[in-house]
Amino acid sequence: MERLNEIHQLEDEEDPQKIYSPHLPDDKSILMKNLSFTYPGAGNEPVIKDINLYIPQGKVTAIVGISGSGKTTLLKLLLKIYEQYEGEIRVGASDNSLKDLKIKTKDGLRFENINHHLWRQICGAVMQDGFIFNDTIARNIAIGEEIIEYSKLVQSSQTANIYSFIESLPNGFYTQLGAEGVGLSQGQKQRLLIARAVFKNPEYLFFDEATNSLDANNEKEIIENMDKFFKGKTVIVVAHRLSTVRNADKIVVLDYGEIVEEGTHEYLTSLKGKYYELVKNQLELGT
Repeated sequence: MERLNEIHQLEDEEDPQKIYSPHLPDDKSILMKNLSFTYPGAGNEPVIKDINLYIPQGKVTAIVGISGSGKTTLLKLLLKIYEQYEGEIRVGASDNSLKDLKIKTKDGLRFENINHHLWRQICGAVMQDGFIFNDTIARNIAIGEEIIEYSKLVQSSQTANIYSFIESLPNGFYTQLGAEGVGLSQGQKQRLLIARAVFKNPEYLFFDEATNSLDANNEKEIIENMDKFFKGKTVIVVAHRLSTVRNADKIVVLDYGEIVEEGTHEYLTSLKGKYYELVKNQLELGT
């Protein structure tokens, strides 16, 4: 009851006095200009410091860095979980805006003017703290669907490489799961969360260490499946594993909240800088 009371007393995410845009630009690129973010509280250091980043539409952008470098915070800003940032985020702005001192008002749509519900409808996310509900596997994958399309359930669970496990259960997709996925291994939970994101078939995908609990074989198969699924979607992947990020169209290296390197796997490896240091041991294993 106390927890319910806390939720009811929270302020609404959307300002009732403000009119939000009900439409998004055709261009789904994301631009961050002079973006900084500090967690509330006195004496806190900025977690994100003056970031300038262009995330192209329909491409895979990977974000790497040591723990505490601001990767997850950046994803949560893009999911509208945190909104007290400095600088600008725009959807539909061109990368030319990074070169200009000031963004033109006509260049894209300001992120804070986008309706929260509309934005989350077109976003799929697999976060480190994804939640498994006390319900059937089918309802855990197809959240919020009144009538669940069985073929989509099968397809999404095959993409997440969990279909054979679900099929082996006596009640299949209609197996009841315990609260927070009791009885499932960490790897099975993660694959279930990936299936949920795939089922939604969103325009944007945000993955935060989405395969870190999987064994090498499962991860390899899922990455191959996801590469096909990513086609035409704007994807942001946070990961430590080289296998997850090496095929990304662009890799961004964060260090203590700042971008220190940006480019493809081949280019960043040749620099022998921060990225090379991060994946050096994995490169040696792969050779």
